Amino acid sequence: MADLLTSPLHDRHRALGAKTAPFGGWEMPLEYPTGVVAEHTAVRTAVGVFDVSHLGKAEVTGPGAAAYVNACLTNDLDRIGPGQAQYTLCCDDESGGVVDDLIVYRYSDERVLLVPNAANTAEVVRRLAGPAPEGVEVVDRHRDLAVLAVQGPRSDEVMTALGLPVDHDYMSFVEATYDGATVVVCRTGYTGERGYELLVPNESAGAVWDALLEAGAEHGILPCGLGARDTLRTEMGYPLHGQDISLDVTPVQARMAWAVGWDKPAFWGRDVLVRERADKPARVLRGIVATGRGIPRPGMSVSLSADVLVGEVTSGTFSPTLRKGVGLALVAASVAPDAEVGVDIRGRREIFQLTKPPFVDPSVKES
Repeated sequence: MADLLTSPLHDRHRALGAKTAPFGGWEMPLEYPTGVVAEHTAVRTAVGVFDVSHLGKAEVTGPGAAAYVNACLTNDLDRIGPGQAQYTLCCDDESGGVVDDLIVYRYSDERVLLVPNAANTAEVVRRLAGPAPEGVEVVDRHRDLAVLAVQGPRSDEVMTALGLPVDHDYMSFVEATYDGATVVVCRTGYTGERGYELLVPNESAGAVWDALLEAGAEHGILPCGLGARDTLRTEMGYPLHGQDISLDVTPVQARMAWAVGWDKPAFWGRDVLVRERADKPARVLRGIVATGRGIPRPGMSVSLSADVLVGEVTSGTFSPTLRKGVGLALVAASVAPDAEVGVDIRGRREIFQLTKPPFVDPSVKES
């Protein structure tokens, strides 16, 4: 793993006994000795803290910066104002496929911060920087900021103990101070639970991490790795780039029309996506839930009968909450959205029900 980037908290993860793995060019914690199920359960019932510093950070500044980003990415940035965040997509202009999904923090008309996925940061920056108008700068800041996610129904208590704000709306952010460092506190997350994502200067990340774990001890906090992050997001039906969405999968196929500003005059991929939406896609992303004991995994085939293939699993896992297999699959649009299908699991045809995620009730927007 010598060529992999590491978080400013890397030594702390090692000290906690974390099992690490390569992810998006980074060496990141996969799980701690407590295990994925315990970490998952802590987030659903109490609170967990994730180091997600591998996420990209890119700043777009200058006159008309927000308007420029709005003309490139799918969602309508004019729907939000300063101090608000928005989920959006960077699509390929020719194919309409998803280059990346990301969060946009709108500071002002002249300053926007983007948080893309680790493996796609350089490509998103490249695509934005190339045609940027004079005076607009696109700067990769992934080495400047760490990202910590505090997630779960007891997250407010932990944040309050550090003097960090908890009274702002979902998908909004505020700047606060902890131990002399400026911390951006955003009401976002990837778990389906109430929580926060903190953007912290690298040099202050250790102090904030330590304080979160100390303050959260009485509330059952656990450090959580990418394993639990994956099971939590899959239970919510949140897509993962590279599996559920990609350059080969458009927002229309992924049933993510809600993240597209269809009335905007311009965004990358607009023409092809408008056409595909009108014509209806040949395949769509559906949720799948096991009726038996089968656990789906990416790449497994989906069939209506033993000899009628209709799609493929894109994400799949064992749900610690439901105690059964759940996942996402790209299937033919002609298949009824509530049909029973078979998934080929090591040569056995296990029965699953198509359904609409989330698979568990979300509490992410609860006040």
